[in-house]
Amino acid sequence: MPRIRFDSVAKSYGSTQVLPPFDLDLDDGEFTVLVGPSGCGKSTTLRMLAGLEVLSSGEIWFDDRPISKLEPKDRDIAMVFQDYALYPHMNIAKNMSFALRLQRVPKATIDEKVSRVATMLGIEHLLLRKPGELSGGQRQRVAMGRALVRDSSTFLFDEPLSNLDAKLRSKMRTELAEMRNTLDKNMVYVTHDQVEAMTLGDRIVVMAHGLIQQQGTAEELFKQPVNRFVAGFIGSPTMNFLNAELAEHDGVLVASGDGFRLPLAEPLRHRLDNASGRRVILGIRPSSFRLATPEDAGGSEMELFIKVAEFLGAQLVLVTRCGEQELIVELESSTRFQVGSAAVFAVPSEDIMVFDETTELRL
Repeated sequence: MPRIRFDSVAKSYGSTQVLPPFDLDLDDGEFTVLVGPSGCGKSTTLRMLAGLEVLSSGEIWFDDRPISKLEPKDRDIAMVFQDYALYPHMNIAKNMSFALRLQRVPKATIDEKVSRVATMLGIEHLLLRKPGELSGGQRQRVAMGRALVRDSSTFLFDEPLSNLDAKLRSKMRTELAEMRNTLDKNMVYVTHDQVEAMTLGDRIVVMAHGLIQQQGTAEELFKQPVNRFVAGFIGSPTMNFLNAELAEHDGVLVASGDGFRLPLAEPLRHRLDNASGRRVILGIRPSSFRLATPEDAGGSEMELFIKVAEFLGAQLVLVTRCGEQELIVELESSTRFQVGSAAVFAVPSEDIMVFDETTELRL
C-alpha cells in the first residue's frame, strides 16, 4: 500500500481560502479518520485526494509518485459516498461489478470477487434485488461492496453512515471496525461524529476552520489535547469549561471562579511562573466528578445545583449549575439525586486541565 503525503496542499475558491497550506502524512495500511464540525475542510481534503477537487497549490504523493495531475480513475482509489450513489435500474450484483465490467475484467473473475465481497458483508442473498428493494443499511453495504470489489490500494469514506439511524450506525461501525482488521488497505474516513472517529481510527486528525488542530490516537487526543477545541470535541459527554483565576496559597496553585475554588496538580505550579492573577479556562471531564466524602473537606469540593437527571442505563448524566455556569456530571446510575436539590462533588486535581484564556492552548 502506498504511503500518502500531503505536501503544502492548499485549496481556495476564488479569493476565499478554504484550506491554508498544510502537511499530512498517512502511513501505509493505516485507517485514518478526518473529524471536525461542518465546514472545517475535511471533505474537501478527501475530495482532493480522490481527484474530485483540484489543488490550488502543493502536491499529494503516493510514495514517491505525485498524483495531483492524475485523473480519479488512475489513482487506484475507491470511494464510498454519503448518498450511496447506486444505479436504481441495476441489480446489486451489477452495481457492485460496474467498475470491473468497464475495465473488461473476465466474467469469472468478476463473479468470484462479487461473491467473496458480498459474503464478507452479509449481502450475498441480495445480489438479484434492485437498490429500491433494500433498507438503508443494506444499500450502505452495497456501496461499500462496490468499492471493495475493485481491490484498490486506498479506500475513501465520505460520512458513509450519516444517513442511518442511531442503532444501525452503531452496528455498521462495528462491521467497519471488523472489516478494517481483515483488509490490508489504506483507509481514509471523513466524519463529524467523534464517536465514529474514536472507535474506528488508528489515527484521528482533528480539523477546525481549515486547520489541523491535532492528530493522534483516540487515547492521546482524549488524555492530552493540545487546546480547548480538541478537548471539547473529543469525548462524550463533552468536556466542561469554567472561567477561573489562578492564585497561590501556602505553596498550592488554586483556581477560583463563580462558585468554586479548586487546587491544581503540583506539576502545573512548577510549569507556570508568576501564575497568580492569570485568567484561565478549566476543563473537567463529566466522568471526573465523584460524590464528595468527609476526606475531601477543605479540598476540591464543588456544590452543584441539579437541574436535570438523565438515566441512561449504566450511567446517570446530570445537568447541573455552578454559579451561572452549566456543568455535565456523569456517574454510575446506582446513585440517585433529586432534581432541584444540591449535592457536593469532588474532582481530583490531576483530572483538571488548564487552558490559556486568550490562546486557548493547554498549559
